[in-house]
Amino acid sequence: MWRDSFRLQIFCLLMAVLAIVVLVHNFFQLEHLDDDTVSGSNWITENNVQHSLSQTTKTTRKPYCGYKQQTLSKREQAEQESLLAAIQWPKPPDGKIAFAQSTDPARSDFVIVKPSGFFKVGDQLEVLVRMNDFQGKPKQYGGDYLQARIHSPLLKAGATGRIVDCHNGLYKVFFTLLWPGEVKVSVSLVHPSEAIQVLLRLREERPDRVYFKSSFKSGRYSETTECNVCLPGDLPVCNFTDLYTGEPWFCYKPRKLSCASRISHAKGGYQKGLLTQEESLFFQSDVNIKRPILSSGPDSVIVKPKAFTDSSSMDRAEDPTVSPSGYYYEDQWRPRTHWIHHFNKSDDITKCLQGKVIHLFGDSTIRQWFEYLTAVVPDLVEFNLGSPKNVGPFMSVDLKHNILLKFRCHGPPIRFSTVFSSELRYIANELNGIVGGRNTVIAITIWSHFSTFPVEVYIRRLRNIRRSIIQLLDRSPKTLIIIRTANVQELGPEVSLFNSDWYSFQLDSVMRKMFSGIAVHFVDAWEMSLAHYLPHNLHPKEVIVKNQIDAFLSYVCPLQT
Repeated sequence: MWRDSFRLQIFCLLMAVLAIVVLVHNFFQLEHLDDDTVSGSNWITENNVQHSLSQTTKTTRKPYCGYKQQTLSKREQAEQESLLAAIQWPKPPDGKIAFAQSTDPARSDFVIVKPSGFFKVGDQLEVLVRMNDFQGKPKQYGGDYLQARIHSPLLKAGATGRIVDCHNGLYKVFFTLLWPGEVKVSVSLVHPSEAIQVLLRLREERPDRVYFKSSFKSGRYSETTECNVCLPGDLPVCNFTDLYTGEPWFCYKPRKLSCASRISHAKGGYQKGLLTQEESLFFQSDVNIKRPILSSGPDSVIVKPKAFTDSSSMDRAEDPTVSPSGYYYEDQWRPRTHWIHHFNKSDDITKCLQGKVIHLFGDSTIRQWFEYLTAVVPDLVEFNLGSPKNVGPFMSVDLKHNILLKFRCHGPPIRFSTVFSSELRYIANELNGIVGGRNTVIAITIWSHFSTFPVEVYIRRLRNIRRSIIQLLDRSPKTLIIIRTANVQELGPEVSLFNSDWYSFQLDSVMRKMFSGIAVHFVDAWEMSLAHYLPHNLHPKEVIVKNQIDAFLSYVCPLQT
């Protein structure tokens, strides 16, 4: 009897051991499921809180951020530190600032220094802006983000101003007077300094506040998981870091499918509940987001013409950093750094682009160039590639005049609707595949989709693009490369947290510094959108796009002067 009992105990023990062995084996197989998948797809786990598409993360979470893993050379590190130092923003005094003590544009004002003085074209106009809080008390520190312009509505003329923060609640704005007549001054508070600190915090602590998703498919079975540069949680992830540029990108691994089965990328959505109740007071439409600051005296001056009729020397400056870079007159943009020709006839555009291959890389703001040219040039016909609407890639062809026009969106992060994974390519890699030459024209814009990430992510991307541009110009010096800058847009409480003009301004400042000194040209979409009388729009209206195209084509076909 005892022998039967002993045998039964041995049998149960063996079965238990066998079950443990099978469990360990299965777990081991699951751990190494993707060992034989495509290179660049593997697992990374972090001991943080689990996260899913439907969850809203808390600020205490420490996301895994690929950009923090990058290794920089001493030269790259020094450049990055210099760029970050250049965009340092003044901070309010230590401690929380109550809403009542924050900047109130309605109680602030500006005055024109010497409003009754004698002004002629080419002179400087100085404006003093005085900031008060909601109690009417003068602010004692700086850090507010302002936008300013001069304009003459009847002449459809406008130009931006240069703003100097005195760090004591006062701001000086300097305008160059560029046309005769009555010139009005307009100043706006985009964000109070207290709101800027919230935007700074979000940029550093919540890079996951816009999230993305990818679909994975095998046969009839499909799964969708969240993706980003930074992924919080302790779930295994697929590593889609680009093999050539090192650009980091991760997706949570599907439960049953391999990382190699990814078929698409898309915008997932925007996180909610990012602000405390007190912080939300700093972001109120009609209160402290893009609100006008009124003058306490005259808001305009009379400008006399120059003493001589030829003002061409004033219109052209050798310094490429001249401010402003241009101005509107009769709704036409006049750059101050180079000559411009206005292409008012479609035949002139055709003649300029004849024999050219034009590559447009970036976001939807440069897709506007593709749409404009395709619509305006009579023989330029879009070839149906079957691409998703507004996403691309797109291609238009003019066989009669041998013109090829192409658009492709930049690689992730990109907040578009569904993009096929095979079409999700980095600009630097695309540039490496272009032969170049005198008939090759390349235009690039990349800014808006990086506004939710720490600036280091953007610097890395631009460094890769810059390296590819330098290599392309080295092998094909006649290649023409044009950079379209960022532009201002309409802002509300929610948009401000993801796409504020302040974010765009910081990125644009970094981009201009990184591309200075190499053989690229700029189309200053920032000033062209800020100086115009039309309401700010992420996608500027056609009259502004037309002026951008004129500036672009003037580089392609420069005037013989």
